[in-house]
Amino acid sequence: MGKKGQARMKRITLFKMGSALLACSIVFSAAVPAWADSAVDKLSFKVKTGSTSAWMNGRDEKIEKPYLDHGTVMVPLGLFKRTFGSELRLENSDVVKVMYGPHTVSMTIGTNTAWVDGRKVKLDAAPVMLSGTLMVPLRVVAEGIGANITPGSMGALVVSLSPSDTSVDVEDPGIDTDLGKTKIGNSFYGWTMNYPNGLLLGDSERDESIVSFADTENTYYFEVHATDQDVKLGVDELLGKLTDDAKNAGQLVVDRESFPLAKVPYARIIVKDGDGTFWENRMYYGNDRLYEIYFADLNASNYKDLKKYTGLLNSFSISYNPLDKTVKDLSTVKSGMRHEYNDYYGISLDVPAGWSVDNTNMYYESKKGSYLKLNVSSSPKGSSLEQWTEELTTWLKEAFVQDSYQIVGTSPIEISGEQGLVNEVRYNYGDGWITEYEAMVLHNGYRYYAEYSVPEDQKGDLGKFKDLMKSIDIDFKVVSETFGNMEEDSSLISKTKTTTKQSKAFKYQINIPQYWTANQDKFEKSPVEYQFTGGRFRITTDNSTSMEAAANQLKSYYTDAAKYQKDLKVEPTENITFAGVPAVSINLHQIKDGISYSARQILFQKDDIVYTISTSLNDANATALQKDAIERTLNSLTLTESK
Repeated sequence: MGKKGQARMKRITLFKMGSALLACSIVFSAAVPAWADSAVDKLSFKVKTGSTSAWMNGRDEKIEKPYLDHGTVMVPLGLFKRTFGSELRLENSDVVKVMYGPHTVSMTIGTNTAWVDGRKVKLDAAPVMLSGTLMVPLRVVAEGIGANITPGSMGALVVSLSPSDTSVDVEDPGIDTDLGKTKIGNSFYGWTMNYPNGLLLGDSERDESIVSFADTENTYYFEVHATDQDVKLGVDELLGKLTDDAKNAGQLVVDRESFPLAKVPYARIIVKDGDGTFWENRMYYGNDRLYEIYFADLNASNYKDLKKYTGLLNSFSISYNPLDKTVKDLSTVKSGMRHEYNDYYGISLDVPAGWSVDNTNMYYESKKGSYLKLNVSSSPKGSSLEQWTEELTTWLKEAFVQDSYQIVGTSPIEISGEQGLVNEVRYNYGDGWITEYEAMVLHNGYRYYAEYSVPEDQKGDLGKFKDLMKSIDIDFKVVSETFGNMEEDSSLISKTKTTTKQSKAFKYQINIPQYWTANQDKFEKSPVEYQFTGGRFRITTDNSTSMEAAANQLKSYYTDAAKYQKDLKVEPTENITFAGVPAVSINLHQIKDGISYSARQILFQKDDIVYTISTSLNDANATALQKDAIERTLNSLTLTESK
């Protein structure tokens, strides 16, 4: 199965499992919302532990009875949807988010930690499934979405919320057709469609170019993809791509057709996957984007059964009218920016829409090469911002030769209310100059670092630095409560510090500089690879060949490549002694994508194992310190005897 098909099947499996759980906790009320009555200015529900009855916006309704757990009142999650119209989202089958206006409460089933508007909260009682209903802590959720809790009569609790007290539109507190929304869409990616029955959204917050949803009864599953595509595709090409994708995913194509005369020409196929599920897949091209629809009828026994969904599928349009108030906008993009956050470090920020997002590693990148990277590390005792600035400057001088960098200057900056410093530097790997801003803040023994790097031909991105920094909000308590002494920033570790690594399987030992970053560092497997600024170091082993055969194959490859690559210069092969055994050394110099670099490969053999060590270093980064680090690492390799 192709990667796209595997990812889609994983999502539908998780969604089917999770939506069944969440659906059990949500009972949609047909009652008229409280704000439909002008005499009512608050939404409220009243509950009592041990009672199966709840008073919701003037109506008495049955619920799973609330109970006490470690002093915490636990209530059905569906109360917040039914009473306030709060939006509920399911992520990764066990993470539930309750959203109302500007507020978000995130909880994981079975976990005693919640996040309220990006702030970490410890729970005395974890969310739990009880008789098919998801029970959650009342106070954390209620207060997290801006509601008030007051005592009622006979031990009851009254939870109330004034719609006018929040920024939420009272006519649209969540996705619910009863509240006037008849369509859904995405304003940033430019599409709309009719509002599906029983809509239950999947996790699209991290990458809204893919939106997934199903219904609460698990009768269908739907995905919409939007991908930037500069090359226009006709309906025949769309049909061919759909067919090829299905075959690569191991699916059986049972029907296929193109519609060149449709308002927006498109192609569609119906497939049957390995689980026997029937899918209707469609592709459209427009707005310099490729739009893909993947729809699964989870109850279909024949491809013709999908016809009953034709109206819903045909309602899909690659346009979005911002004046149409019947559309629920699924986009989180505001003024061209998306709000992102990392729970573990308590950091939130806005990044340009369309950038790739890796919140786990706090790395955000544009398609043109600009990136923003955030990092948190422990501050050495007695360290100051000025010392940190010097460390960064020293690192630049150690990583780039003199003609390849420039220090512009240092200036003050404020990030999340804290005073810091920012270095502005320039460097060039050989393919063009890059401007980099290095923002630094110290707080309570920790270093908060933001690195914004922009190729200088990307003029539009150069001016975004200040707005990006202004958007950063840090809950400084999170790191001090979550971490102790954190790992050092690898880029600032002394270049002379090393760690000894050993491979019992391949009988060698080597000292690796601590400032190198591991790509693959399982020494009982092959290959092992590290990278550093402008360079790489790699060890591979092979017991299926001889050193002579491997060397001849490599020399032949370079000889042929040099005939066609004018920028490739291969030096004569040297016979040397390495790690105490005969070895072959091949050196070359090449310019690739505008970056010139030198590379070396050393091949040697002991017993039945052939070793190949490959090193490369850009000319712009060939400082004496970096070259010495490579040489020290090579010289440290010793062959060992297996025990």
